[in-house]
Amino acid sequence: MSNKVPHESRQALKQQLVEHYRWLRQYGYNDSHSGNASFRWHDEIWITPTGCCADLLQPEDLLCCSIDGQLAAGASLDAPLHLEVYRHNPEARAVLHSHGPHAIALSLSGKDFVPVDFEGQYYFPVVPVIDIPFTSYVEQSPLAVAEQLATHKVAIVRGHGVYACAPTINLAYKWSCSVELSAKIAWLSVQG
Repeated sequence: MSNKVPHESRQALKQQLVEHYRWLRQYGYNDSHSGNASFRWHDEIWITPTGCCADLLQPEDLLCCSIDGQLAAGASLDAPLHLEVYRHNPEARAVLHSHGPHAIALSLSGKDFVPVDFEGQYYFPVVPVIDIPFTSYVEQSPLAVAEQLATHKVAIVRGHGVYACAPTINLAYKWSCSVELSAKIAWLSVQG
């Protein structure tokens, strides 16, 4: 699969990315202007612009970067991270970054997240929590996150957010939602 081209057209994938990015906002996994999302088309990486509003984003607003490291002006601050994930994980065709509150809250301990629910254990028995100083995030996050997403579906940057990668946009969305639901269940299990 690493060299296969997605069957959907570039335009269809752009529409899917915008739709899934909006859903992350709609269901409370991002605020109006947070998170980011991308998909890979051949050697093109289509990504959300920096500071974009999920409620207003249109497919034509997505920016094209190159797998070789060329960044489009105005691309998300996380664009280098997305490129590094695609370089480390040839199966990845989509990367979503979200800020699920329960996943972030559970990451504050610095310990890897081990879901307590059946579905969470089934999908990801352990979710690595990456500790990156906020002051060094831009420099350290691309390689740190990419190394974890080379072997895991999801990783959480401590106190910051969730990164999910998958062969499809919809599957990366599923991993993002599933890890947040597992984190919510874990959070509720210790509140009672």
